Amino acid sequence: MGQKVNPINARLGITTDWSSKWFTNRSFASPLREDLAIRKFVNKKLKQGAIKDVLIERSENSVKVKIQAGRPGVVIGRGGTGIEEVKKGLLSIIMSERSKSSKNIIGKKGRVGISIEVEEVKNFEENAALVAQSVAEQLEKRIPFRRILKGTLDAVSKQRGVKGIKIMIAGRLNGAEMSRREWVIRGGIPLHTLRADVDFAKYNAYTTFGVIGVKVWVYKGEIFKKGAEQKL
Repeated sequence: MGQKVNPINARLGITTDWSSKWFTNRSFASPLREDLAIRKFVNKKLKQGAIKDVLIERSENSVKVKIQAGRPGVVIGRGGTGIEEVKKGLLSIIMSERSKSSKNIIGKKGRVGISIEVEEVKNFEENAALVAQSVAEQLEKRIPFRRILKGTLDAVSKQRGVKGIKIMIAGRLNGAEMSRREWVIRGGIPLHTLRADVDFAKYNAYTTFGVIGVKVWVYKGEIFKKGAEQKL
């Protein structure tokens, strides 16, 4: 099963944590739709900010959004104008989603408080999401895919905390008539070991020949205790 499921989902509560933290006993679907809409908006609005993840926490009448970005300056904007635009957009999305729901969800349908926090991701090459975005951006610039795979593999493998990496792309590569799948791997990717710290991400590259899917696995070692990584 290790090859067929998302490695992050399989390790929730073991080596990884939930990206959304809230509880409701009324309607689970409504806040879930809100979370999906929030993440879609942030990833589209701040595409140039190299977004790694969007963490959401909810309480009574408040929503806390933490944006993990490789380029925090792009997210914040000049004088914090970028954060204000994102906050207004998120508020309109939340109110729109809650107006569609017939059931009361977390918080009331009245005023909602939104707080946004931006966290910088320092180790760019050790994060699967940022590596996948980098590969997709290069594919959209029509750079030969073999050069992209080799260059990315070499750059990530040089990182101190990386024990293994796998990159897979699928689609009409280099404009070929028949779609196919290509992948490169270096080091080990123990997907069946739940204590293994495996970061996974997927991203789409929109080219003139169609959509090319990108998947990245990054193995960083084994975690035997929470917060302590085993160095092999």
